[in-house]
Order: sequence, then structure tokens, then C-alpha cells
Amino acid sequence: MGSRHPAAYRGRFAPSPSGPLHFGSLVAAVASFADARQHGGEWLVRIEDVDQQRAVPGADRQILSTLDAFGLHWDGAVLYQSQRTECYEAALAQLRRAGRCYPCACTRREIAASGPAGPEGPIYSGRCRNGLPAGRDPRSERLRVDPIAIEVEDRIQGPVRQCLATEVGDFVLRRADGFHAYQLAVVVDDAAQQINQIVRGADLLSSTPRQVYLQRLLGLEQPRYAHVPLALDATGRKLSKTLASAPVDPRDPIAGLARAWRFLGQAPLPEPPADVSVFWQQAIPRWRIDAVPRAGRRIDADDTGSGDSARSQPSSNP
Repeated sequence: MGSRHPAAYRGRFAPSPSGPLHFGSLVAAVASFADARQHGGEWLVRIEDVDQQRAVPGADRQILSTLDAFGLHWDGAVLYQSQRTECYEAALAQLRRAGRCYPCACTRREIAASGPAGPEGPIYSGRCRNGLPAGRDPRSERLRVDPIAIEVEDRIQGPVRQCLATEVGDFVLRRADGFHAYQLAVVVDDAAQQINQIVRGADLLSSTPRQVYLQRLLGLEQPRYAHVPLALDATGRKLSKTLASAPVDPRDPIAGLARAWRFLGQAPLPEPPADVSVFWQQAIPRWRIDAVPRAGRRIDADDTGSGDSARSQPSSNP
């Protein structure tokens, strides 16, 4: 398990509808689309709205419209996580039957006070692993992890190794607000859509061992992974919708595509493309994933990644 893949390439782009598409998301979309099309594969789009509290009304339609304007045309129907709660609950029930889950009463404040810092926040101490404290009610549900190292060979970042027990701890599968956690939802959805190649932003690199671990426990195939560098603002933080980064302009897609192409370390196109169709006709055969840099790159806020203002910087994200 974990090494066999269907012959056909199936990739995906999975934005969260928390705002319009920004440059960092465009970079991930361009890379995943180019890699899929160069391999003659399918490219699917999934709206990751499992967290309804962060979803902005209309953002999904805006994102899809922007992708279309940039010539990033997807295959098949768009999948919405908000419509797949029963699938996530079925996976969670499978893990419960295997004795892998347990209820947790801890609050965020308690976890922060009791656990050392990990790659994505405090490492859970395991306080509720052997039963809830007296007088406490369950808030969330966690996965019981084994003290083993998970190793993944990333197509861009190289070997990734993480011991979940010491670097993450037992992680949440169902949150205190009742929503299923991203780590569970993304694994279930990738399997359901038969995704075997994942190209996404390096901010999710540290999540990959958790997802691989869940794939193994659920008996699912492991996709191949490639994590593209992050677009960073002037302070070295990831460009994101939550930081109100400027959205890409669907009225000028060629400029945005060219900036993303340069950011990804790709060779210049032989001639200026007249439209997005011509851009992709030239770009897809020239795509080289081995030319993509590993480290994040700083992007000036007033340019969002054009020309000389994109300069290499070590990423502060894993």
C-alpha cells in the first residue's frame, strides 16, 4: 500500500472559499495544472469548505470564474466538501472501530499551556488519551498516533520525515465546533476522486505525514506529492487571503500567468502569447518540475510578483 497508482495522472486544485484567489494560490494552481496537462492527465477542482465558519458567501463562484479567466479549465464536476459530511463521518467511524480515536476535553488554552511548540502550534500532551478528566465533557475527537516516523519523498522538496508522536501529537479529526478536521476530509476526498498526484503550496508540507498516516490506517492509496514554494510578503509571511493580499486580476490573465511562471522558475516562453490559450499551448510542453525552486520567494506588495521584484528568500514555512 502507498506505492501503487492508476496509470492515468489525476491531479487537483483545492482552494478554500475564504476570499478571492491571490497570487500564492495562483502559483499553486498554475503548477498543478501544468504538471497534470504535461502528463496528459486530468485536473480536478475541489472547494474545501469543510470549515463553514471561514467560508465567504460567493467566494467559490469568484474563484471558479478567475480560474476560467486564466485558462485553468478543470475536468468533471467541482466537488464541495460541505456536501460530503457523511463520507467523513464514515471514515471516522472506521477509525473508531479500530480503536484509533478518543474524545478530548481540552481547550486551546489548556493545550497551549501544556504542550511544547510544534510545526503548527503546541504539541498535544495526550492528557485525554487514557480517558476524560473527571467532570469534563468531550469537545473534540483525536487520532491516537503511534511513535513511528513517517517518511515521504516530495518531488520538489525532497525527503520529508516526521515523527507524529513527538512533533505533532494525537491530532484532531473532529473539532469542538462539530466540523470534521481538514486532515481527515482531504484524505477522504483525494481517495474518492482517485487523486494520485498532488501539487500544492509548501505551507501544507508539514501536514503531509499526518495525511499519509491516515491513508495507511484507512487502507487508501498514497498519492505522490510536490510542494511548490510560497509567495511571501515583504515581512516574510505567506501571502494569504486572511492577510488581505491583493487578489489576482482576471481582467489581465496573461500578466498574472507570466508572473506565476517566472516565480516557479520556468524558462521564458518563445514569444509573447496573444491570449491564455496560446500561453498554455507554449507553457505546457515546457513545464519542468525539477526547475521549481524549493525556498519561498518574497513578493513586493505593489507588484504581486512581477518581474524584478520577485527575489529569492528562504521561506519561514516548512
